[in-house]
Amino acid sequence: VQLVESGGGLAEPGGSLRLSCAASGFAFDEYAMTWFRQRPGQELEWIASIYFDGSITDYPLSVKGRFTISRDNAKSLLYLQMNDLQPRDTAMYRCAQGRGRMVYTEYLALGRGTQVTVSS
Repeated sequence: VQLVESGGGLAEPGGSLRLSCAASGFAFDEYAMTWFRQRPGQELEWIASIYFDGSITDYPLSVKGRFTISRDNAKSLLYLQMNDLQPRDTAMYRCAQGRGRMVYTEYLALGRGTQVTVSS
């Protein structure tokens, strides 16, 4: 299993970024997927999840309405559209393979991440 994130970088407050996660080594369309973020010295923070078929998405209140998770099963790609970014969103963003079609509270594999920095 390989999960490779991209699309991170520097954004100004109020700006937007779109992250991608390229998945390989497993049947992407059979698994829920999740985005986490992690700040130095801190644990993983759940950001967004999506069912295997994209029918259901879920977010914590901290990002709901600003972030959107989506997927392209034909291309084995996972996305995270981030709008109205704030300095508190600065972190390493990592994608994860869920444990099943609709199980995203636990993960089987975790990518290395792409860094997002929000600063003026």
